[in-house]
Amino acid sequence: MDVGAGQAHAPDILGRDRELARIARLVHAEDAGGPKVLVLVGEPGAGKSTLVDRAASQGAARGRRVLRVRGSEGEEDLPFAGVHQLLRPVLAGVERLPPRQRDALRCAFGTDESDEGDTSRTPDQLLIRLGVLTLLSDAASERPLLIAVDDAQWLDVGSLDVLAFVARRLEGEPAVMLLAARDEAVPGRFGHDFPHLTAGPLDRAAAGLLLDAQPHPPKGRVRSQILRQAAGNPLALIELTRAFARDPAGRDIGSIDTLPVTARLERLFAADLPTLPESTRRVLLLASAAGTERLSDVLHAAPGLDGVQVWRPAEEAGLVRVEGGQVRLRHPLVRSAIYQAASFAERREAHLALAAAFAKEPDRRAWHLAAAALGPDEHVATALADSAERSRQRGGHAAAAAALERAAELTPEPGRRARRLLGAAASAMFAGHPQWVGDIATRVDTLTDDARLLAEASLRAGWSLAVTLRHDDSLAFLLHVAEAMATQAPSLALDALGTAATPAYNSGDPFYRAELQRIDALIAPQPDEDGSDRLWVAAVSNPFAAREQALQRLTRAVDALPDGSLSALVVLGATATVLDATDLAVRLYGQAMDHLRRTATAGTNATLARALALALFDSGAWTAAQSAAEDAFWMATEAGADNVTVGAQLLQATLRAAQGDHAAAHTRASGAVRGLDLRKSRSLYVRYRQARGTAFLAEGDHQSAYEQLRRAFTRDFHPEPVHYHVSLYCLSDLAAAAVRAGQVADARVVLHAAERAMGASRSARLDAVVHRASALLGDPDEAEAHFRAATDPVTAPWPFEHALAHLNFGEWLRRRRRSVEARPALGTALEIFERLDARPWVERTAAELRAAGVAVVPTAAPEAVSGLTPQELQIAQLAAEGLTNRDIGARLYLSPRTIGFHLHKIFPKLGVTGRAQLRDALGDLARPD
Repeated sequence: MDVGAGQAHAPDILGRDRELARIARLVHAEDAGGPKVLVLVGEPGAGKSTLVDRAASQGAARGRRVLRVRGSEGEEDLPFAGVHQLLRPVLAGVERLPPRQRDALRCAFGTDESDEGDTSRTPDQLLIRLGVLTLLSDAASERPLLIAVDDAQWLDVGSLDVLAFVARRLEGEPAVMLLAARDEAVPGRFGHDFPHLTAGPLDRAAAGLLLDAQPHPPKGRVRSQILRQAAGNPLALIELTRAFARDPAGRDIGSIDTLPVTARLERLFAADLPTLPESTRRVLLLASAAGTERLSDVLHAAPGLDGVQVWRPAEEAGLVRVEGGQVRLRHPLVRSAIYQAASFAERREAHLALAAAFAKEPDRRAWHLAAAALGPDEHVATALADSAERSRQRGGHAAAAAALERAAELTPEPGRRARRLLGAAASAMFAGHPQWVGDIATRVDTLTDDARLLAEASLRAGWSLAVTLRHDDSLAFLLHVAEAMATQAPSLALDALGTAATPAYNSGDPFYRAELQRIDALIAPQPDEDGSDRLWVAAVSNPFAAREQALQRLTRAVDALPDGSLSALVVLGATATVLDATDLAVRLYGQAMDHLRRTATAGTNATLARALALALFDSGAWTAAQSAAEDAFWMATEAGADNVTVGAQLLQATLRAAQGDHAAAHTRASGAVRGLDLRKSRSLYVRYRQARGTAFLAEGDHQSAYEQLRRAFTRDFHPEPVHYHVSLYCLSDLAAAAVRAGQVADARVVLHAAERAMGASRSARLDAVVHRASALLGDPDEAEAHFRAATDPVTAPWPFEHALAHLNFGEWLRRRRRSVEARPALGTALEIFERLDARPWVERTAAELRAAGVAVVPTAAPEAVSGLTPQELQIAQLAAEGLTNRDIGARLYLSPRTIGFHLHKIFPKLGVTGRAQLRDALGDLARPD
């Protein structure tokens, strides 16, 4: 099949950047001098065909002629069927082949009329292969070729022999070959001699984005189920979403917690199931329903089926692997397909057998009894509620939410059902699943008339929207609850008001800040109130009012903080962020993350991860900030928290810009906001402009930088900050861009307006921002005093801003022929920029130092170290100090497993085999003891 040129712009393929880059190198092999053959492998549904299609489009766009063949199970036994399909567009060239090759191909394809009826003649295999190679070489001489082979595991043997023969002889030919096959069925001829590229499971962030791209994106708990069940398989993500959209009420919630598997998935993952013996299907069903890999669990529930032979047919079919006392199903979808293929009666029998086998394990027994229940059953519901409480005490909030939700479904009495649903919503909230919370909360309205319960449901519904871009909808729930319950249930009202402060801040609408203050005045102080919510509300309402008193109250609240108060840690951390107590914010957020890591909900709170990332960025811990932002992004895509999804990407864009990758920064920032209207999310709008402005500053385009940063303020005669708080941090960069873009007069107007908005009660950080802007834009006679205030050591907790002020001061001094005085300021700036790896500013500062008469020697690093990413270098340095993986993880807010993964990549890059060799490998970059 020949694919022509003129392909339309192809849509993005999510989560396949590595694979696409490798395929692009193959398509450009003539330019790059790389391998001419690439074998693409992956499990069924991994998207291999999509990648082959993209390769064909890229090849056609580059002027290649694309010849394609796709294997088919129905033609697996037809000799040379695959080669015939591949060569159809160029078969006319057969007539120009050397006679013996021509005749061999004619005979192989059954087109030699002179031999009609003669079955005794067998074509020479070498001549057939030579004929195909010659034909392809002739076609390639006219126009470079891309040979694209899909589903190679189903090609006939003869075609595979020919393709392997051709593949080994492409060197020197203007042709490349991409061959795709299932990972468990790669043809032996392509198993070892050619480079392989594995299309593995999508990561969580890409999987979440793929779900969002579907016509009916799944939400709530079912979203998490699909992500878990699909295990990163793109086709499974799509098919499961479609299946649930067709029948959202058709899932059978049990201990397996499975979703319906489409016929297409069943064919891919469990096609051989109907052919297995009945006893084998029974143990497979027990294994699927048990949700465990322990073989003993299945055997206890299946007396009489404990022989090894019962598993052999399933192993031969590739469905399971039994070894070491475990039974491992090949993929989560195999489990789902087995479970779905059974009747309800069979599934119920399996769950009852498992419940009996787990008589001494109450949590598992409760789930199996629930799966076997025929209708509401208070006995089973109570067992599940008890299980939920045990999970909650262990910190397993997600498990507690699932158990309480199922308990509510089995609860006969409506009032108790409503209370159990509210408990489920609260646990789902602590687990960080906003859409699930919203889904649960909406069900309470039909079960009760109790005003307090309805208010709690509205609080949970408002919280579920608070992490999205629907700020108005969230605040409609939350402010109503806060006002309605101000006297009836003050603690509930204060909880709602504290929750409302977050979307109010993100919105930036002055109306909501006024409402926070008004409703706060209606709620009387409570004896057991810890003060965290009121502090947060006050900080959001007016971060500049009585700041010193607010900091004193914050310090007292932190000192009085009870152990394990996760919500208070987060709220006080947010308050510290707004008040520019950045070091305190990092500490509080870090404690909150440590709390989550010690529980079963570790890594589920996207909002917290993003808040920590922002605080780490401000404090200069950029490597840790990058990791936290990545965590926030994938968690948010999984949870459907689009406010965090956008914010995390904008922070990543800002980081990339600050470290010199301005092209990637523009791409990431633009991609984050594509298709969104941020007019009602002013904080994100300003952060987007800040990210783009930083990228333009990094590449030296000061006019574009000024245009972006200027949009953080209105274009009125008296400009106002677009966001009453976030916009103010753009002032000094706006001033720096204005000086070089010839926009000083306009920038002065913005500066004076911003000063009026802040008043005199501002943080040391904002004070430095204003001083730096004033030094750049104001009276030259007053500039030095402003610069000295901007570079005061009190601003050191914000190193990037601190270094920028020193750089601007050094530049100002040198241009006044005070080079000797400029050197210390520039030296301080260079040291900080190098530590942060802020490469554009390192180069600029080094140039200024050289102009000031200082010889700047680039930081020495062993050649191998240059191949490490900044994060890998930091991990290597800490490991060289003797820190354990757990110690390093605690410092960088990563798990010990992640640290081990990075060290596994670091050792070969440095040419070492163990930690003891790291100090020597790092050379001067090893940290001192």
